[in-house]
Amino acid sequence: MERKSNWKGWLYLSPALILITLFTLFPIINTFIISFMKDYNYSSGANQGFTFENYGIVLGLTPLVPGEDQTRMTEFIRYALPNTLLITFVTVPISVFLSLMIAVGLNRIKKVRSFFQTIFFLPYVTNTIAVGMVFAQIFSSTGLFNSIFGLDEFHWLEVGQTTWGRSMFLICLYVIWTALPFKILIFASALQNIDKQYYDAARIDSSPRWKTDLKIVFPMISPQILYVSVTSFISGFKEYNAIIGLFNRSYTSDGNLSDLYTVVYYIYDQIQSDSAVRHLDYAAAGSVILFVIILIFTLIQMQVSKKRVHY
Repeated sequence: MERKSNWKGWLYLSPALILITLFTLFPIINTFIISFMKDYNYSSGANQGFTFENYGIVLGLTPLVPGEDQTRMTEFIRYALPNTLLITFVTVPISVFLSLMIAVGLNRIKKVRSFFQTIFFLPYVTNTIAVGMVFAQIFSSTGLFNSIFGLDEFHWLEVGQTTWGRSMFLICLYVIWTALPFKILIFASALQNIDKQYYDAARIDSSPRWKTDLKIVFPMISPQILYVSVTSFISGFKEYNAIIGLFNRSYTSDGNLSDLYTVVYYIYDQIQSDSAVRHLDYAAAGSVILFVIILIFTLIQMQVSKKRVHY
């Protein structure tokens, strides 16, 4: 009887399954296939057959064909991947730690907790490009930041007057600020679900707050910490909005040197190239490499969590 009624469930799920197949599964499979096609033509779908050269070129291991811009086509391994790793491993630990500390502090403010939670959540519902424009104004040479700290004519954004280090500092600051609201919301919700009897037991034992947090609070919300960490690493590896919102370009001084590239920026740039040839095959190879990197780090975190996370 149960088997006969299963078709109704599949019927109800069919619209969602069709959409997932068309807009998620098929693009993933198609991207993987294109990454192995030589000289893939986006318009006609024509190609020169199966090859591993796309991965070699993207990773800087395979010499380019004559006529290609060597500097442009090796920017994935020279700039995009190092910048992405730097942004991810700087912003994720800092943003997770800060959001956790803010959530713990908010949890102790009973009367105005909801008000502050709303204030901290506002950046999450604000358009990222609009936030980038505000940051650009604050960190302009005559902006609020320079005025407060007395950094007269200190350039953060201007083409030809800033440096890679200043630009990356600003990008990391932007990413951390925009990442806090969602993490704070997750941690605040988890903290409010902790049974009060644990706090009462710690209070009876005269346990200091820091020890209560370390021995009770953090282990109790470790599943949420794992979730936030995994999703944060995934978001960090896909960073793109910060550079567009702040700079709307991929370089600090020389327009032929994309030293602000991230992996996703590189992928988009290959697809939307201003040149006559759009290297969708290189973009697909870069996408697959990014997928593998994210998968590896996710598996590492899941493996570590087996001993650190308490359900």
